[in-house]
Amino acid sequence: MRKRNVINLIRYHVEGSDESFRREAYMIAKDFELNGDAELSQYILALLSDENTFVPQEEDLKLTFYQKVEPSNNLLPLPEEIKNDILGIINAIHKKCGVNKFLFEGAPGTGKTETAKHLARILNRDLYTVQFDSVIDSKLGQTLKNISALFEELKTLPHPEKIIVLFDEIDALALDRVNENDLREMGRATSMFLKELENSLDSILFIATTNMYQKLNKALIRRFDKVIHFNRYSEEDLIEIADLLLKDFSKNNEIEQNQRLFHKILKLLNPIPYPGDLKNIIKSSVAFSNSNNKSDYLRILFHTIYSEYKNLDLKKLQEMGFTVREIKILTGTSKSTDLEMNKTKKFKRRKESIC
Repeated sequence: MRKRNVINLIRYHVEGSDESFRREAYMIAKDFELNGDAELSQYILALLSDENTFVPQEEDLKLTFYQKVEPSNNLLPLPEEIKNDILGIINAIHKKCGVNKFLFEGAPGTGKTETAKHLARILNRDLYTVQFDSVIDSKLGQTLKNISALFEELKTLPHPEKIIVLFDEIDALALDRVNENDLREMGRATSMFLKELENSLDSILFIATTNMYQKLNKALIRRFDKVIHFNRYSEEDLIEIADLLLKDFSKNNEIEQNQRLFHKILKLLNPIPYPGDLKNIIKSSVAFSNSNNKSDYLRILFHTIYSEYKNLDLKKLQEMGFTVREIKILTGTSKSTDLEMNKTKKFKRRKESIC
């Protein structure tokens, strides 16, 4: 606790500003916890939680750098390796052993941000996200002020033990710089961020995401208790995830579950995209399909992912390994009927030649 806190308490009491007085008391409790006096901090928080006292609510907070994000109930299909790491995070938080900083790294669409939303739901915590483009300024001095304000603002959030802070795309702050001036200036900003992060409460769960792990400042990486790698999807994983997504999207849409043709189409993609893009492709295919044709989503899916769709002839489709029935689904009845007629004519010619 600082002298300023005591002065503020007296001033707010004299002014009769009950709300400001109690907010300052809440800040003092956080400061005690930060400096290792958890017992006194909990005592003050207990007083603040009394029905006649004020505890800062979301509508009372004026947040500049934080935006509250709703937890997710959407399907989150993850490979077993990643899923086990996420379970490890949950275990670490429940054990309260000071392991509370995690870095999610991986390509766009691998599920980093969505996983943070699911953790908020599982752990019953409020999720606040920080977009670093609102923190980084063209002037270094202002960036340093913003970083300081960022962590000061964090102290105003009620119940830190029920908070997840998501530093989304931390690359903007912590990339290794090639230019010497950039390296020196942004190095100061990164150092300040690391210092503030190190001094933050252990009860807060911090998650940072990055698409550029290899270029990330190594000092920052070391500050995180665990790096979760989200690029660990095999083709089998992605096919299985696609099946789950299709099943999920078909709950409110009556479609034919033609898994064999569905897989054939997906394997035309090389490589199969990560879940974020995969979800969009499958979702739009189901959404835009003809409600009177239960297989039409397969035609749209094929059209979406295969750029040469319009130039394909029946022979090419056959060479790609599609059966007559599948070609009928992908192109329409008339073309598949022509194919059947051509096959019949060829059969007759072979039969006549034999005779």
